Amino acid sequence: MNFPSMRVDGKIALVTGAGSGLGQAFAIALAQNGADVIITELPGKESIAEETASQIRDAGRRAMIVPLDVTRVSMIRETVDRVVKDWGRVDILVNNAGINIPRWAVDVSEDDWDKVLDVDLKGTFFMCQAVAKASMIPQNYGKIINIASIMGVTGFYYRAAYCSAKAGVVNLSRVLAVEWATHKIRVNAIGPTFIHTPLTAPMFADKNFYDEVMRRMPLGEIGKPEDVVGAVLYLACPASDLVTGHCLLVDGGWMAW
Repeated sequence: MNFPSMRVDGKIALVTGAGSGLGQAFAIALAQNGADVIITELPGKESIAEETASQIRDAGRRAMIVPLDVTRVSMIRETVDRVVKDWGRVDILVNNAGINIPRWAVDVSEDDWDKVLDVDLKGTFFMCQAVAKASMIPQNYGKIINIASIMGVTGFYYRAAYCSAKAGVVNLSRVLAVEWATHKIRVNAIGPTFIHTPLTAPMFADKNFYDEVMRRMPLGEIGKPEDVVGAVLYLACPASDLVTGHCLLVDGGWMAW
């Protein structure tokens, strides 16, 4: 009996926000498992992604750094068109770019709300749309992996905008999975728990916050970026071809309570 591959040999992946943290880990892991990778970072900050690109090339795969602000829909479309023109197609899209502006709900400003929703939800949708139209629908194949959060399936204080955006990402993934199934495009989300990254480091410096997170983690440890890459690789590879419209939680048992 021949089983589906757990690798992504020869695939072309696009990972947003891949200069550091989770995005960097996803991009490198995809390359180590056979994919060529386009990595995006904010305009003017592309140098942040040089280490990511270097490790991809060390794995023997091609890498390209592309400046991208996912809040600018015209830039999304131009970037995707350029990638498809230069690389021929996109097989795997990992929508990792995201932000959080922690505020108590009574203190969230319109600007706070718009910034979080524009990056985390609007940017994710229009990346999906652009890649689907330019490459995945014409080629009748694609794997889209949207990085949501456990905050997309449960509530948590101080994160009204973030929880709302990530809940939107989870349900958006279901909608796109239904609409694009006839094109053999699988669309899934991943919901990580709190992960040690450069962006979360200041939060964990607060002992009260750290203790609160640990109290909710049955496994008794904060996640690392490498703890999440297995979920991305699984959803990107042929072994998950029957999986679509799902949110895979990588949460250390958080949601088991």
